[in-house]
Amino acid sequence: MNAGPSGFHNAPVTKGIVAACGLISVLVGTQGGASACSLSYQKVVQELQLWRLLAAPCVFSSTPELLFGLYLVYFFRVFERQIGSNKYLFFVIFSTTFSTILQVAALAALKDPPFLKGISLTPGPYGLIFASFVPFFFDIPISTRYKIFGARFSDKSFVYLAGLQLLLSSWKRSLIPGICGLLAGFLYKSNILGIRKVKFPEGLASAAGRLFAPLMSGVSTPPPAARGTRDAAVSGPVGRPFEHRFAASAPPLAASPPPPEEYVSTLVAMGFDRNDALQALAIARNDLTIATNLLLESQLH
Repeated sequence: MNAGPSGFHNAPVTKGIVAACGLISVLVGTQGGASACSLSYQKVVQELQLWRLLAAPCVFSSTPELLFGLYLVYFFRVFERQIGSNKYLFFVIFSTTFSTILQVAALAALKDPPFLKGISLTPGPYGLIFASFVPFFFDIPISTRYKIFGARFSDKSFVYLAGLQLLLSSWKRSLIPGICGLLAGFLYKSNILGIRKVKFPEGLASAAGRLFAPLMSGVSTPPPAARGTRDAAVSGPVGRPFEHRFAASAPPLAASPPPPEEYVSTLVAMGFDRNDALQALAIARNDLTIATNLLLESQLH
């Protein structure tokens, strides 16, 4: 499965999260303070150390969790490109906030069972990561299947394996944050009160962009005329009807071969119009993932 152009192209929010979590985790970890940022019933509910609610989503407690966690955050940058940075930033805030609230509620509700006594939940952006698995499961199609030693795998399997490793990395300490993240993802997916259309305010986004400009300036964006049709298809103008965005993309290159019928059938089975599916595959040069991103984006704007 293709996650789009490499690097942080059109994904400044993801870049900021990866840089901030990586840097903070390294700095805090070298001082042995990662465990001091974790959530526990005693510290949060009884002693009201509310600063932990802000610190916990920013720090990984071990090197394996850091590696797997940052890989997944980086991989899921496809969703930022798909819905735009303003909407994705709201998704980050919503999933992190709702997941943290659920974690505190779980600590308060499950404080008596022996298996939970005295433990603290492992810190890290579990809410964002596992909330992202919900659209990954429902909205990203499988484009390749293969066998390894007789076992069936797809191009999505290794992402699931990385998530499973992170989910069970600290057993019950990491299992609860992961489940809370999944619940946050399902709530966002349900689009209650049109939540999927909410954007981070433009003014605040611009202020944040200026504040974090030094951090975001590491990856330059080529001028529009230098981009290929592929990038134009992923990040084309939004807020207009689906077919109009195609017309506004870069001039077509050499004609692509007709899209495979199985790709068309996959998109139609996901609920898209057949003509739209054909048009998306044509502009995406028969890349199923890019075509899916186009169709999903057209529904969200």
